[in-house]
Amino acid sequence: MAADYMRQKLTSFSEAIFPAKPLRDNRQHHVIRPGNELVTNLPLQMALYFNVFFFPFWIISALALLQLKFYYLDDIFRFVSVTIYVVMGGTEVMRLYLGYLGNLQERVPELAGFWLLTLVLQLPLIIFLLAVERAMPLPVERAIHIVQLLFIVFEVICGFLALRIMTRHQIMKFHLQEFDTIFDLEDGHPEVMGRYVPLA
Repeated sequence: MAADYMRQKLTSFSEAIFPAKPLRDNRQHHVIRPGNELVTNLPLQMALYFNVFFFPFWIISALALLQLKFYYLDDIFRFVSVTIYVVMGGTEVMRLYLGYLGNLQERVPELAGFWLLTLVLQLPLIIFLLAVERAMPLPVERAIHIVQLLFIVFEVICGFLALRIMTRHQIMKFHLQEFDTIFDLEDGHPEVMGRYVPLA
């Protein structure tokens, strides 16, 4: 139930940012057919692939470095730092999963959710960890955060481009399905304006 609600919200968001007409579920003439163009974004998929391997190294290193400097931070930044790493760790798992699912299976709502999480949560938080001097970022910590920031910025750009291409592709498939509603030859009768007309 929660998954359906989340998918509905992601669909609404993606339609608001990247307007496209929804596909009809009962028309599958052009959805999977040999020769159809694949719109999976290869640079985005490569970034996601390497990010999946980098993420455990990043979170373990960041938490180990946080433990080293924990007692030198003031109380506010102790709480803020722990909260940021908890939020970023949980969000990163969901974000990478949605990115893989949306890009490989060409699902616009999932890819829009990935892009939204990347832009709204991960990007500001990683910039905060790098920019705020009261967080006392160590040189090694800066290095791993910069690598993570590069992944995030690249994925924001590629994700936006992938969403634009996918929504245009979905619109094209929708128009092809609309064409099938006019000339539906499954029963041997062309359909014109929603009514079957017998062949002469």
